Order: sequence, then structure tokens, then C-alpha cells
Amino acid sequence: MEPGRLLSRFLRYVKVDTTADDTTDEYPSSNGQFELGRMLVGELKAMGIDDVVHNDRGIVIATLPGNTSHEVPTVALNSHLDTSPETTGKNVQPQVIENYDGRDIVLSGNTDKVIRREENPELSDLIDCTLITTDGTTLLGGDDKAGLAIIMETVERFCENSELPHGPVRIVFTCDEEIGRGVDYVDVPGLNAVACYTLDGPGAGQIDVETFSADLATITIQGINIHPSIAQNRMVNAIKAAADFVSRLPKDSLSPETTNNREGFLHPYTLEGGVGEATLRVLIRDFDTDRLEQHAAWLKQIAQEVTNEYPGIQFDIQITAQYRNLGDGLKQEPRAVNHAVAAHERLGLPFRRSIIRGGTDGSRFTELGLPTPNLSSGQHNPHSVLEWACLDEMEQAVTVCLELLQIWAESESGSR
Repeated sequence: MEPGRLLSRFLRYVKVDTTADDTTDEYPSSNGQFELGRMLVGELKAMGIDDVVHNDRGIVIATLPGNTSHEVPTVALNSHLDTSPETTGKNVQPQVIENYDGRDIVLSGNTDKVIRREENPELSDLIDCTLITTDGTTLLGGDDKAGLAIIMETVERFCENSELPHGPVRIVFTCDEEIGRGVDYVDVPGLNAVACYTLDGPGAGQIDVETFSADLATITIQGINIHPSIAQNRMVNAIKAAADFVSRLPKDSLSPETTNNREGFLHPYTLEGGVGEATLRVLIRDFDTDRLEQHAAWLKQIAQEVTNEYPGIQFDIQITAQYRNLGDGLKQEPRAVNHAVAAHERLGLPFRRSIIRGGTDGSRFTELGLPTPNLSSGQHNPHSVLEWACLDEMEQAVTVCLELLQIWAESESGSR
């Protein structure tokens, strides 16, 4: 086992600024994703992997050939190169804490930022473990560079231990997952895989078998702007109409701050513009895909109510599908989850089938016909200057991946 090498990989990857940029239509949206992709390609080739492609979209696809005498279906492993635009990923200065002592963690770059045990109860189970934090001025990038490091370490350990049986493993590193575009340029049928696993989950031992279904509502509000000195009975203020619209959304339900578990929400997250035109974006989320239409219909109803209050105002609401609950598609290939469960059981590791109040590339892969559960990768507090990761949990994820791919090979052998 090489936890030191795993740590080195992770520290190397997080120092590359791969922040996604949702203000551009380019894919990838930032040059750092190309840079990190080139680094990974070099490392894969150094392991002896010959089948490596880094295409003009920044996507890296490689294949570790199988080593069994019998035919085994191809299984894919996926992680994404980009980090969230919600917090800067430039000049990341990771802090390594060995033998964590159980105390609150004051971050060195901004001592006002503290990772507190009461807010991170999982720390109680990680005494004496190795943690990696930010310095309090940037995110860390564990989402999803922890996944990148885990997959790369898994592949190298297979290369070093030829006695471990495995079928063909497709490595897929995507771009711009954080802004909902991760799978847009992946030839999913061309992967020729029966199942895939995203390494993009929190902590350890989670097998994510459901995600939200998600749509985006882009609401354009047209007003009439004119100089305030002559505005009487002529100006129609799009900002006021937008504010009225938002105020009519529920305050004690259907919002991220008031819901949990399987409850969906409507989340206004950006408002831009002026008197003449304003644009509001609202995330629509629910585990029941059919409810997305109901939520969208409610937004349209609110728009009509506001229109009635502001003569001359005009609303245009465009609904864009983002991803769908991966639980719907996982039913088509039960081995995907069953083998992940078996890997944890054989290793004697605790696990639970869990749901994500969000989405991953796995949601889109599954929707496009490639069943893709999400597995833990040791990341915590993503998208935040309080982000941290646990090396011991990342190491556990490597052992799970190794066991999982062996189970795929062995189960196929037993069926012949």
C-alpha cells in the first residue's frame, strides 16, 4: 500500500487551478482543466497505459486492459477535473495534519476560519488520521481531485500487482461537472462499459444510489426603463418585479435552507440586471422526476400573479433539463450496486446505501444508459474555504475500488 504516494498525488492535483467558469459556453470552461488533464495523461503513460486519449474538449479517456483468461465486461471509473466556481481554486495551499488530535482546526491563512468539531461531527471518528485542509483562503478541491487521486492510485496498483484479476477498466475524467456540463461531450456508447462508478462522494462507506432530478429555470423579466424624472406612469421596474417574484416563493418550505432528506426545493441563486431587464435563475430539485413539472408550473403561476400587479411587465421562463435521479436507471443493471455492496462486505467495511441532495456525472451517465452509482472519496465541506479531506478515507476508497473490480472479474468467471 502507498498512502504516501496517494497523498502526493492529491497535493499535486489540488495545486492546479481548475475552477469552472459558468459565464462562458466554452468546454472546458477554464484552461487549468487542460493543464491537469495533460498531467494525468503523462502519469497514466508512465504507468504503462498505452490507450490514452486527451481530446480537444479536455476529456481524458484511458483503458487498463483486462488480465483474465475469460471475457469480463468493461467497467468505467469516473471523476471530474474542475472545481466549483463558488469559491476560488487559485493558489490553493493545502495543509496536511498528521495524527489528528480531535481539536478544532484553525486555518493558517485566515485564523478567523475554523473547522469546528461541533459542525463536523465526523471528525470524532477520525482521531489519529491524516487530514488535508485549505489554508482558509480558497477551497481545497477535494471535490473531485480526491476522486482523481483514488482512481489513479487504483490503476497504478493494478499495474504493479498483475496477480489481481480484473477486466478492462475504462478511466474517464470529465470537465465542468460543477456547472452541469460534465458528460456533454462524452461518447457514452463508445465507452462500451456495462457499469461505471463515480468517485465523488463524501466520507467513507457511502454507496449513493439516488440523486435529485434537476432542472434550471431561467426567468427573464422585461420592464420599461426611462429617466426617473419623467417616469410617472411610464417606468416599469424589472428589479421590483423580480423582488416581488422571489418574495412569493415559500419561506418555510421548498427551499434548501428548510428541507432535508427526500424533500425537493426551488432555489433562486442569481439575480442580475436593471430596471429595463432582469434575469433570475432558479434551481428546481426533487427526487420524484414527475414533480419537476409541478414546480415549474408553480413558477409560471407566480410569474402570472406578478404580471397582474405590474402592468407592462413581461416574464419569459425557460426550463432547461440538467440531470435525472440515477436511481431510475440503476434498476437496469443491479450488479452495479450489488458488487459495490459485496466489495465493502468482503473487506469488512461498514457501508450504507445513500441518497444525494445534488447530482454527479453519474446522474447523466445513468440517464444516457450507463448505470453509475457514486462512491465515497473522503471529501468533506465541498465548495468552501472550510473544505477538508481525509487521507485514510481516500485510502479506503482505493481498496474498495480494487476489490470491486476483482469482484466483477470473479463473478463473470463463476457464471461461465
